[in-house]
Amino acid sequence: MSRTGFLAALVASVILTVGSATAQEQPAGAAPTIDAPAAPAAPAAPAVVPPATMAPAQPANQPNTTVRAEAAPSTAMELTLPHDLSPWGMFMAADIIVKAVMVGLAFASLVTWTIWLAKSLEILGGKLRIRRAVRAIGDASTLKQASRALDRSGGPGALLVRAAEEETALSAGALDHVSGDGLKERVTSRLSRIEAAASRRMSRGTGVLATIGSTAPFVGLFGTVWGIMNAFIGISQAQTTNLAVVAPGIAEALLATAMGLVAAIPAVVVYNVFARSIAGYRQILADASAGVERLVSRDLDFRTVAPATALAAE
Repeated sequence: MSRTGFLAALVASVILTVGSATAQEQPAGAAPTIDAPAAPAAPAAPAVVPPATMAPAQPANQPNTTVRAEAAPSTAMELTLPHDLSPWGMFMAADIIVKAVMVGLAFASLVTWTIWLAKSLEILGGKLRIRRAVRAIGDASTLKQASRALDRSGGPGALLVRAAEEETALSAGALDHVSGDGLKERVTSRLSRIEAAASRRMSRGTGVLATIGSTAPFVGLFGTVWGIMNAFIGISQAQTTNLAVVAPGIAEALLATAMGLVAAIPAVVVYNVFARSIAGYRQILADASAGVERLVSRDLDFRTVAPATALAAE
């Protein structure tokens, strides 16, 4: 074989070798082409990634679990809290100091209404008696006639007439030698003392009303302050600002304030009513005293008149 033929055979074998290699690589290259659609399926792997999307959803559900976990203690707490907010329930749940304040205010209110009932009957009866005495004194011409008219009646009117009679009897021996001015002064002095005693007797109990009316609001305020302090202590112990924890203490405090006003307002009103009624009673009593003084002055004037004229005047 010649050199040229040998080179040609070598070139041909190289070409055949390269061609077979290319033919063998062709299917291998097509496989990626066929698998290429599967490459987009690789993004489908991210589609399986929803577990990563679900992972954030799990924390979103955790707060609900926390809320439920917190709601259970709150419900248990509410079951132990007092739900009876009636006046009696609040009184029974109150602190011992607040209870003492409420009991004192309730007693003060009871005293107020007791004094109102008793003093109303006393003033009414006193006015009726003194008005009858004023009419009897006004209808009488002499002190003896007034004494006979009021012989069986009691009250300050009858006392005024008797005091004038006693003073006139004690001064009878000196009337023939002196003027009657001294007798009038002595009678006026005794009558004024009787008036003052009757006024003091009628005013008994009104000072208690004045004391209750002026101090009851402050006593109720003390109970309010104490109840609010207990409410804040309850907040600090429960470590919560839940209204269910705060409400009972505040309600007790407000109940103490309400009871203070319930005790004070009627006491002030009743005191003012009694003050006006007693002032009217004193005025009627002064009218009776003035009538007795007129009778004494008339008797003194008739001492210098003839006995027949004096008897006719009687």
